[in-house]
Amino acid sequence: MFPHTFHIPVMGTGFTIDTPLKVARYGIASVMSIVDDVLVEQMRRFHSESAGEPYEPIEAREEDSRARRITAYLDLVDRLVARQSAELQASDFDDEKSEINRYFRLLPEGELRARWDQMRQTGDPAERKRLQEELRPLAVPGSIDVNIMTKVDADRWKGGEKLPPEHSDAMSALRGYGRSTLRSSIIFSAGLNQKLYTYAAQFEDFLPGADGEPRKKIVLKVSDFRSALIQGKFLAKRGLWVSEYRIESGLNCGGHAFATDGYLMGPILDEFKKRRPELPGSLFTPYNEALAARGVAPLDAPPRLRITVQGGIGTAGEQELLLRYYEVDGTGWATPFLLVPEVANVDDYSLTRLIEARSEEDVYLSEASPFGIPFWTLRHSPSEIARRKRIEEGRPGSPCPKGFLKLHNTEFTEKPICTAARAYQTLKLKKLTEDDLTEEQRAVIQRGVLAKSCICHDLAGAITLNIGIDPEATPAVCAGPNIVNFSRIATLEEMVGHIYGRLSLLANPDRPHMFLRELSLYVDYLKKEIDKHSLGLSQRTPKYFREFRENLLHGVEYYSRLAEEFIEDQRARFEDELARLQAEIEQLPLLDLVK
Repeated sequence: MFPHTFHIPVMGTGFTIDTPLKVARYGIASVMSIVDDVLVEQMRRFHSESAGEPYEPIEAREEDSRARRITAYLDLVDRLVARQSAELQASDFDDEKSEINRYFRLLPEGELRARWDQMRQTGDPAERKRLQEELRPLAVPGSIDVNIMTKVDADRWKGGEKLPPEHSDAMSALRGYGRSTLRSSIIFSAGLNQKLYTYAAQFEDFLPGADGEPRKKIVLKVSDFRSALIQGKFLAKRGLWVSEYRIESGLNCGGHAFATDGYLMGPILDEFKKRRPELPGSLFTPYNEALAARGVAPLDAPPRLRITVQGGIGTAGEQELLLRYYEVDGTGWATPFLLVPEVANVDDYSLTRLIEARSEEDVYLSEASPFGIPFWTLRHSPSEIARRKRIEEGRPGSPCPKGFLKLHNTEFTEKPICTAARAYQTLKLKKLTEDDLTEEQRAVIQRGVLAKSCICHDLAGAITLNIGIDPEATPAVCAGPNIVNFSRIATLEEMVGHIYGRLSLLANPDRPHMFLRELSLYVDYLKKEIDKHSLGLSQRTPKYFREFRENLLHGVEYYSRLAEEFIEDQRARFEDELARLQAEIEQLPLLDLVK
């Protein structure tokens, strides 16, 4: 059951680390990151003590500490949300400010809210009481979901020896979730990880139970239909069903931006809409065969499968377009919730900077991530200020206190090292002085080296600063570009009301439609790729640039048709902006690249 038509996606490592404790009792699903087991353990202690629960520390040196820390925290959150939900269901309907009334008041228009309205309008005390008792068990909590970035999978070492693969970061995190009491979903993002997906098949909770439903479900964050089909088949052949495909904009999102080759959200959604039956049709047979091979009774029909979308959604009109025209089952709203203190953890200084953000001068697509993937960054966040200060003082780079992004870089060391680390940057900058490069090339590469930031530590800074764990924290903030359209702190009621069209929190009357904003971001991205190529710093081929441009123009053509049918009140403005972007694409200096 999904009481709401939206969910709150994962934001960084700290912004939503305890969001389920704030919103799950109201039927709102949200996602926590479990990459940072240091933060997870800190939060377990904080919430255990706050709730009066006993706390026994799990030290990092203990056996399988990462997985055990994650299990312990998730079990705690599960217990606390169950307690909150029971108290909410038992609260007084006759008290306008009660928790159970707040639950139903937040709901979108629909059958459940209508039944609540009917109860409130009923004059007969006995009938009113009967309706209230029917409603209580329907106030179910939202799902307590977790996220694993599949590429954050550094190997672990002990005593100079590399530990077995199951002790890598991603596999340990999966084990922590798999052993927890949660009945929810795990979201795999950042692409296919064969070892991780194969390992998931070892956990019984991912297999169908007596009712045909797994206790724990798999959600894939995908960028296009092809990726969904490939990953879905890989998992199905191992007896794992993907319960939801979560489509995310390549660039119009927060955090890491996994750019496509110019494939835009509208055409992608259209393909999912048209080809949706192919997913269960293609996956059910290998899924049943894999179940049978494991001694599990095959199913009579494919399990339920949801399609959701997130990335840059900003108005109730866009929400309705996605739900009604593209027939998705739900949407994800992330960045706007950074301005809702009841929901997300943001320190006061960063919250002020987010409120003041108005343009790409404030929020920009940076090179901050050690992944080497574009990363949305609040320019004046404490983390960025500290990074620039270290450069000015002649000691660039981070001490690397946590090391979750020590992945595959062995350019200077036998063991992988993070490219945001001081040790790496010192060696890399020295090598740059020796490389055969032009001054312009050297300057561009140097800027990229120095741009890398310690995001695996600093993305936890807002919560560790707020609750006094780390008073010296310098939080990083990974808001998406949509933040510039919101300019004040909002309550949970206000933001949910904005999503459902009960009110508007938009501060920017000239905000472009989400599809056009994404298109403009891709045009800017392609320009930067062209600039790199012109400097001899890109491995992109002429075919890449040609297909990228063709994909963008295909998107323009698609949106031209869409505007004729669906964009009514703002059709002229939509079409004018679309024409401007089309002209910009056609004028890109690609001639020498696409021959």
